[in-house]
Amino acid sequence: MDEIRFTAIGIVHSPFKEAAGTPIQPRAAREVEGTVEVFPEYAEGLRDVDGFSHIILLCYLHMARPFSLRVRPYLETTTRGLFATRAPSRPNPIGLSILRLARIEGPTLYVKDIDVIDGTPVLDIKPYVPRFDDGEDVRVGWLTAQLRKLEQTRDDGRFAQGTGKEGD
Repeated sequence: MDEIRFTAIGIVHSPFKEAAGTPIQPRAAREVEGTVEVFPEYAEGLRDVDGFSHIILLCYLHMARPFSLRVRPYLETTTRGLFATRAPSRPNPIGLSILRLARIEGPTLYVKDIDVIDGTPVLDIKPYVPRFDDGEDVRVGWLTAQLRKLEQTRDDGRFAQGTGKEGD
C-alpha cells in the first residue's frame, strides 16, 4: 500500500502540557476549556460550524510512544488487545474527541471538555450529530465494569514518549 500523508489544519491549545495528568476522555474533562486554532488557509472551512453545539476533533497524537498490540489500558489492570482499547499509542496515532463548542472567533474555536495535550496537531474537524453518531443497542465490552472510574482517572504517562513507563 502507498504511504498515507496528512497535513495539520490547526493546533490545540489546552492547559495540559504533558500526558501525565491529562483526563483520558472528554467526559472526564468536564468544563476544561481550550481552543482549536485553525490555520488561515483552512479558516473558510469553519463557515456554518457555529450552528453546532459539539464537534468531533481528530488529532495526530504526536507525543504517543510506539505502539504495542497488547496494552494495559487506563481503566483496567488486565492486558487487552490494542484495538479493544482507546490507548493513544497505535499504528496510526489518531485521537478522536467530541468537544462542546462554546464559540468561534475568527479561525479560533473555543471548546470545553478538552482532553488533548497543548500543541497537538489537528487533522480534521467534523460536526457531532447525535442521530448520525449515537448507536443503538450499544455494548461496551470489558469497559462495562470500569466506566465508574472514568471521571477520576488521569493519564499517568504510560503511553507517552520519553516517560520510561510501559503499557504492558
